Amino acid sequence: MNAPMAVSRIPVAAVTGLIADAMIKAGLPAADAAKVAELMLEADLIGADAHGVFRLSQYVERLKIGAINPRPDIKVERTAPATALIDGDNGMGHVVIARAAETAVELARECGVAWVGCRMSNHAGAAGVYAALPLKADMIGLYSAVASANHMPLAGGAEPLLGTNPLAIAVPAGDEPPVVLDIATSIVSYGTIKNHRLQNKPLAHDWMVDPATGAAVTDPHQSAHALLLPMGGYKGAGLALMLGLLGGTLNGALFGRDVVDFNNRPDAVTNTGQFVVALDPARFQKLDVFKAEVDRHVRSLRASQSLPGHSVRLPGDERARRRADRLQNGLALPPELLKQLDTMAGELGVKRLAER
Repeated sequence: MNAPMAVSRIPVAAVTGLIADAMIKAGLPAADAAKVAELMLEADLIGADAHGVFRLSQYVERLKIGAINPRPDIKVERTAPATALIDGDNGMGHVVIARAAETAVELARECGVAWVGCRMSNHAGAAGVYAALPLKADMIGLYSAVASANHMPLAGGAEPLLGTNPLAIAVPAGDEPPVVLDIATSIVSYGTIKNHRLQNKPLAHDWMVDPATGAAVTDPHQSAHALLLPMGGYKGAGLALMLGLLGGTLNGALFGRDVVDFNNRPDAVTNTGQFVVALDPARFQKLDVFKAEVDRHVRSLRASQSLPGHSVRLPGDERARRRADRLQNGLALPPELLKQLDTMAGELGVKRLAER
């Protein structure tokens, strides 16, 4: 296997411009293209490298062949004071979930809490991006989705019947960065596997197994028929199942054996399901008191004793550090990805990254 090549730092504005231009060329209205670019870039900024511009070529391909509706008529049905169901009309997942988060915040302003489900959506990238959207309104956010392909078995199983269904929770703080947990229910996401395959990087021994033998699969080019291992064994598989029922079945979206693999069937409609929850902490105590208490606990936990050779890690700390660095210094994109993006730009007739 070839050794990974060095990466280049690309200015944030150049990446944003490429995404927006590509989306417009693929048929999106300018406002929706800008929203997709904003949310995809955010995934890259926070370190979710398998869910940002890495996905652009795949999204463009699905838009061009009609698998995603570039101009959806998104419908919001308020089903109760604190609940709503969104029909995304097979639009870009980023646009659908942005609408869901806006709706959740709006309802939570009235009710204190809101749960908004989505159906007929699409892959939307990093879960933490969407859990963090209610933070702008000083609210707690929670997000989950049914993954757009099944790569994980049930506990003790050998069939890929579960997705890496992610869970993200974001809690506002005062002077400290928000506390943001963003996890796949597998040990790593399948996007991470794809990123390793693109860069010819070996997989860790505990990421994937051969369903026939149970042996570890470390060659990323042998990953297509391997199984991702759930985090925490049966606990991760159980959590993925429950999130799939809440994000998929509850909303009339696909789950389990019904899930369409958008990697193997790029021309297929996926009817992806997701949900966003917004919770107003001011309904429990004064907002400034709550945020000050979050700060106090975060500082106390961060200052706790660490194991030799380790540092204490809190959800959101590394995200904030990466975001500050990448905003200032640009995104580190591997040469294999740059080549892929240049090819796509040439086919679409838009400026390549180096020309921006």
